[in-house]
Amino acid sequence: MSRIYLVAAEPSGDLLAAEIATTLKRLEPDIELAGIGGDYLAEIGIHSPVDVSELSVVGLLEGVKIYKRVVELADQAADEIIRFAPDAVALVDSWGFTLRVAKRVRARAPHIRLIKVVGPQVWATRPGRARTLAETVDQLVCIHAFETPFYEPYGLPVTVMGNPALSRGRTGSREKGRELLGVRTSEPVLLVLPGSRRSEIDHVAPELFKAARLVKKRQPDTRIVVHPAESIRAYLAEQCPDLESWATVSPSRADRFDIMASADYALACSGTVTSELAMQSVPFLVGYHTGWVTWALARFFLFKPTHITLLNIAADDTEVVPEFVQTKFTAEAMARVASDMLSSEDARKKQVVQQDKALSRMGEGDKPSADIAAEAILEGL
Repeated sequence: MSRIYLVAAEPSGDLLAAEIATTLKRLEPDIELAGIGGDYLAEIGIHSPVDVSELSVVGLLEGVKIYKRVVELADQAADEIIRFAPDAVALVDSWGFTLRVAKRVRARAPHIRLIKVVGPQVWATRPGRARTLAETVDQLVCIHAFETPFYEPYGLPVTVMGNPALSRGRTGSREKGRELLGVRTSEPVLLVLPGSRRSEIDHVAPELFKAARLVKKRQPDTRIVVHPAESIRAYLAEQCPDLESWATVSPSRADRFDIMASADYALACSGTVTSELAMQSVPFLVGYHTGWVTWALARFFLFKPTHITLLNIAADDTEVVPEFVQTKFTAEAMARVASDMLSSEDARKKQVVQQDKALSRMGEGDKPSADIAAEAILEGL
């Protein structure tokens, strides 16, 4: 009987960890699982002994500010793992935190197998992290096939699972989404996806909202719909108490695919939702802003591609989806594009065609990503 410990520090990793755990139970009913994570793992009965919610941080400087706390939490996580005495630890996403956990477990219990699920973006930032990872863990389950050459020189076994957002997604229902929102069939809908982290609600959402209100002012018949991630819904309500006075906020726990499918165009914070929007054949633009020092370090020293959206990177680093980042991140510029797109069905269709081409290059297999990851973890044992 296998004993596996899962570690996830952010909502997206927590969701993937829960999906992997569910598959592990199906493949090996007697398996013993424990883990550190959030609500998704808790929903399937894996309750975290360590609260890692404060690790949902974006930006280098923000990470530096809580560095001491990250180290403390990594120590606590290692203690819990050693106490459970697993055969293997699956470290899901969250490069900085999970790497620290892996190093602590390796130093104290070198016999425990370490599997990194979702590797660092060596193709976009620091290729040297491939060597660091290979020296720390026994196995990698990554998202993209184009990542594997970075690890070949170091002999790290790599399994490609594909994009979890694509494998867990489905085509939503435009009709169901509009019925849920109380939107008429013919009513133009501009969807706003404000991000899933507090820092995004603070620094990205306000400009996206301003852009949406400018569109509404120019095209009064447009319905503005805001769909917050569940993890920040309460925080958004605190920060934007007047939101429902000018926008329709999707109901809590509403099916996000149906909500996305209901839109004619969308303003999206950079993240996983961009791939999910593309799956619904909804054209959109991406907005993002982070601290200037963080941005300067990333742009001039770390980040290689010209674009930040995965769809654009998959399309040979060309701008399939319009990006408004840092100096370009202005409500006026975004509102101008959104208004033009809402006024032209042909323009929207053309962008969707290009999005579909990029999506086809992001898929890796016919199995769900979580299934491939779970099978790789068990095979490694």
